[in-house]
Amino acid sequence: MASVLDKHLKDGSKAYLVRFRTADGHERSKQFKRRRDADTYASLVSVDRSNGSFVDPRLGRITVDEWWERWWPTVTNLRPSTRARNAQFYKTHIRPVFGDTPLNKLDRTTLRQWVAQLGSPDGSDLAPATIHTVVQILNKTVTAALDDRVIQHNPVAKLPLPKIERQEMRHLTSDEVFWLANAIDPRYRAFVLLGGFGGLRLGELLGLRWARVDLQAQRVRVTETLVDIEASIHFGPPKTKASIRTIPVPSFVCESLADLRTDGVSNGDLVFRSPEDHPIRPALFRRRFWEPAVESAGLAPLRIHDLRHTAVSLWIADGANPKQVAALAGHTSVSVVLDRYGHLYPAQDDELLLRLEQRRR
Repeated sequence: MASVLDKHLKDGSKAYLVRFRTADGHERSKQFKRRRDADTYASLVSVDRSNGSFVDPRLGRITVDEWWERWWPTVTNLRPSTRARNAQFYKTHIRPVFGDTPLNKLDRTTLRQWVAQLGSPDGSDLAPATIHTVVQILNKTVTAALDDRVIQHNPVAKLPLPKIERQEMRHLTSDEVFWLANAIDPRYRAFVLLGGFGGLRLGELLGLRWARVDLQAQRVRVTETLVDIEASIHFGPPKTKASIRTIPVPSFVCESLADLRTDGVSNGDLVFRSPEDHPIRPALFRRRFWEPAVESAGLAPLRIHDLRHTAVSLWIADGANPKQVAALAGHTSVSVVLDRYGHLYPAQDDELLLRLEQRRR
């Protein structure tokens, strides 16, 4: 229970001290000028203590950065690439603004101004999707403090965020895929063809091992991905469980892959390696091989990920239904396919209308 004590100050005035103990046994107090305010606060403390919702106001004085350093090491179940990205976003976009701010001093007005600054050309000029990610990181940080009863509420929750406009996806024709394959360094011709007709993500291509390539059955099994984190190569499982999949590969892609399998190559070796026979670093590959080939083929600008969009568009053009596309691309559901690629499916309104007309009696 909380108690209210009279307190005589040095200037002769009177104050009222509310004293109570926290759940961990520490004695706390808070001073008020008016007896009515002290009684109200004491009642609130007593109610919160009885229902288990009391939060020690002193705990909220910990700064955002102090809390991050305490909480972040306890976060688990993040992919290495996601963990590295979140840590970098915190360091770049959150710490400089809020690192020294006590958790209980975060206010929504300042937070809204920060969100606006993140997207401002005079500020960080981040894309809306990146702003969502940065705010999500801060929201999870503060939510953890709320869950641990360090603060009483989370001002980051439900902040208004910029709308994410889905950009039109770039996809090549099959002829353009071959132009690019013929323009790139010959050792990566199969990389382009497998990406453009097989739909593998960049990390899946770079993490592919010969043990997962069956040239006779014309199948590639995706079970591993490569990520480059802070100048260190890591191998791990694909993005989701649905990403572990088997993909049919056209014979012309298998022929290009077969050209890479020289004597002495073992099943555990990577299919695509650097000229120095090391795992490929994505950024270096883009700079040394991808971008020059794209320019040479007259296809700029073009991302490596656009090969994946190309594969999906070609599957759809060749009659693959949404369920097949979801399985081949490693998407978690058909709804993802319809949301991203539904516009590529041919309209069949006229055929439907014809069938309906035939129902006339």
